[in-house]
Amino acid sequence: MQGNNKELVGLSGVKRMFIWLSMVTLAVVLAGCAAKAKISENPTPHATVMDLGPSVAQLENGQQGFVIRENPNMDSESRSEFERAVSLMSEGKNDKAIELLAKVIERQPGVTAPYINIAVAYMRTNKPEQAEQNLKTALGLFPAHPVASNEYGLFLRKAGRFKEAREVYEKEITRFPEYLPVHKNLGILCDLYLNDPVCALQQFEIYSEGMPSDPQVKTWIAELRMRPGR
Repeated sequence: MQGNNKELVGLSGVKRMFIWLSMVTLAVVLAGCAAKAKISENPTPHATVMDLGPSVAQLENGQQGFVIRENPNMDSESRSEFERAVSLMSEGKNDKAIELLAKVIERQPGVTAPYINIAVAYMRTNKPEQAEQNLKTALGLFPAHPVASNEYGLFLRKAGRFKEAREVYEKEITRFPEYLPVHKNLGILCDLYLNDPVCALQQFEIYSEGMPSDPQVKTWIAELRMRPGR
């Protein structure tokens, strides 16, 4: 059983998140899995800003990954500060990033990406209460936001709040079933923390069907199918 690998998979996507969220200036947030699997290496989506509700769509033209669309209406100054904060986070300067993101949030309280990034920065600086508050705010603005839900599920799992993490993932799947990364992380949660192999196998199979290029999940599926009682 490769439990240690799954633990790493569930926590390793934070770095890539900075890239996804920096694309809010195009009204697009790339959403990949909080995992080592290569869901979207170098996607080049194009989207027109439209006055529509939030949506998730697969990339086209053979690309692997997802696009989250919303209309953020972020002004140029906030955009610049947001991008600077993203760079600071990638350099490990999370306290300075928090200062900038707080300013962006003050001016642009209706945009989800700054709340998600500041939550990640707070988690990195060991401030879980502030992290949770900002993730909840993002989810209040955009219910079941795929990236926010994924990060909140990981946050809850790390805090040992496994039942709550499952509820977050299941709510996200109900709202956006095409967002495969949450299927994968729910599978990890069910397998390693909830002792629910039926749930784990189901979620891994859904993920693998949509993302067949991930060999690690295929290995986990084979292991689950070989367990006694199956």
